Amino acid sequence: MSALIEVDQLSRYFGKTAAVNNISFNLEKGEVLGFLGINGAGKTTTMQMLSGCLEPSKGTLKIAGFDMLTAPLLAKRQIGYLPDTPPLYKDQTVTEFLTYCAQLHAVPKQNITAALDNTLERCGLTKVATRLINNLSKGFQQRVGIAQAIIHNPSIIILDEPTVGLDPIQIKEIRCLIKELGQDHGVILSTHILSEVEETCTQVQIIHKGQLVVKESLLNLAQLYKQNCLMIKTNQPVNLDLLSNIPGVYDIVTMPEHIYHIEYDPNLDPSQTVTEIIISHGWGLQEMTPVKTTLEDWFVKYTSNPDLIQ
Repeated sequence: MSALIEVDQLSRYFGKTAAVNNISFNLEKGEVLGFLGINGAGKTTTMQMLSGCLEPSKGTLKIAGFDMLTAPLLAKRQIGYLPDTPPLYKDQTVTEFLTYCAQLHAVPKQNITAALDNTLERCGLTKVATRLINNLSKGFQQRVGIAQAIIHNPSIIILDEPTVGLDPIQIKEIRCLIKELGQDHGVILSTHILSEVEETCTQVQIIHKGQLVVKESLLNLAQLYKQNCLMIKTNQPVNLDLLSNIPGVYDIVTMPEHIYHIEYDPNLDPSQTVTEIIISHGWGLQEMTPVKTTLEDWFVKYTSNPDLIQ
């Protein structure tokens, strides 16, 4: 069985500038993909191509087996999309709006009532179904936005910043809904909130300067970023090659002001060897502190160090 989303060497140019440069990835049913990137990294451009709103300059994109370029209508029918600002008609009731959305998505007339009831229940909107959208809280309006994205039971759901501006209780409720949706669909979640990715996603991708610099399952990435790390500060620059050759050290991240993060295998603590080398070479050890890396550290690492981009 083919993946729900198949992206192969996808690129998008604006003039001579590559907003997205030769990216490839798949998304399977039951996966929730956290799509991360700083402003200007190419995240929005990628989302627009995935949703069929922007044509790629080159590469292929298949949605549930349908090619977005040769069969765009069939491909787009497989997608539910929630932009960062939900497209709501606030002078309508929830039921009126979702019925209209079902008609737009060509849900058969005889199936609309069942689709509406199912969507209202899944999104926790049954009790407010007859209320005007304008009179709902922002959290409920966000739920209506998700409801319009799933009313036609699409294979793929794309959510762009779905919890922005919500209070902590509303955020928790929306995250639970996203995890639930991920069980029966493929979900792409674009967000700047890294804790949201940790709580809801199964896969993580980081895009930087138009290129995918991280493609990992959350489980694998968690194992990586939970490895041990030493923060050292010296008076003078150190020889990175010399420290990198210490057994157990697998990466050294250079920070400003002669600060270095040495990531290492927890079974091979290099602290003593690092200390001895720094002292023997006269680099002036000022501080050595063990630190626990986080997903945020990995995000900063891969969006601030161009040498890590493959």
